[in-house]
Amino acid sequence: MSSAVIANAIVNLCGAIGLAVAMLALHRRDARSPLTRRLLVALGIVAVLFLMRATAWLTGSSVIDDLSAIPAAAIPFGALIVTEGMLRRHAPRALKIAVIAGVIVLGFAGAFWLGHFDMPYAIALALFQLGGFAACAWLLATRDRHSLMASENRSIERMIIGAVIVLPFIVTDFHALMPDMPVRLGALGALLVVTAVLIAGSSSEARWHGVLLTALRLASSALLGLAAAFVAPDVDAAQAARFCAIAVSGVLTIGLMTDTLRAYLESGAPGVLSSVAISPASTRDQLIAELLHHPLFESAQRYHEEDLAAYDPLLLRNRLATHRVLRRSDAPWGHPPTDPAVERLVSLMAAGSATHLVVLSSDPVDILVLAVPVISADPATETAIALVQRILIMTDDPGATV
Repeated sequence: MSSAVIANAIVNLCGAIGLAVAMLALHRRDARSPLTRRLLVALGIVAVLFLMRATAWLTGSSVIDDLSAIPAAAIPFGALIVTEGMLRRHAPRALKIAVIAGVIVLGFAGAFWLGHFDMPYAIALALFQLGGFAACAWLLATRDRHSLMASENRSIERMIIGAVIVLPFIVTDFHALMPDMPVRLGALGALLVVTAVLIAGSSSEARWHGVLLTALRLASSALLGLAAAFVAPDVDAAQAARFCAIAVSGVLTIGLMTDTLRAYLESGAPGVLSSVAISPASTRDQLIAELLHHPLFESAQRYHEEDLAAYDPLLLRNRLATHRVLRRSDAPWGHPPTDPAVERLVSLMAAGSATHLVVLSSDPVDILVLAVPVISADPATETAIALVQRILIMTDDPGATV
């Protein structure tokens, strides 16, 4: 088994695993959406293709290799049903008939006898796939933009960009047309597209973070593959390209798996706001007792005015009246560093190794000090702490309810 065959099999196996993980992530996000179901069908077709190819190349089975022509020819069908779902319109009847006919002729017939005509069949399949993508792109580009929402138009524009990016990768999968290509990159292109689709479904801030993480993964994995290539003797450009393709595909697949698993685990554990929402507590004391069981507030300590005699609570009142949440890293919080109240607040937080001070009341003084772990220090955590503070101050009356 040559190094090219091994590299192609590994890249396609990574593509199949990555697409399967993306399908799970999309299903978990919105299982009932008609568009999600169409995406799952399209991704499933491509995942089966990559899995069959990897299996055929690793086992040397010509039967499985021939049968892989069926999902390969069905890719334009998957693209068409996704296009219809995004446009919320049916495609022209003639286009549907052409796509179905192509699946039957180039798929089923190709699996049994057309595949033996390597060059003519490869040209026909390539033209069919590219023609199918071009037709879908034309439908998307000529859509009635006013009949769709702004978010739908943005999603379609991203899909068109993704299709343009993936086309060069798809062409490399036709070995008969490009025999000198060191590794087939169709699966790598598919991994890039599904990664972009999952990133696009996030909020604007999370989307930007996802882009940065993906760029870091691509750059670092490519460098890792290039470095690994020089471990082998007699390295040439083709071998280096194979190492880089394997490394990038593997890192993208691992990234999809870890991101999906982390999202699943985080969804199973209620956040601090969810804990407050479902809490049976009816008073501030009861609610704080519930919060102390949450990981974010497990280090919290509550101080009443009588507990702060050493810090001159009368002096603290004026400073605490103008703040809701104090972060130790933001000291002196817009006041002179030599302000006696600021010095006492900094000393109080340092004594408890606290990162945040939550003001429940300034007169009389009633505060919570807590230490937020570095790995949890992000804008979402800051927002959660601020919202919890607002909820707590709304329950200042012992008899009030949440």
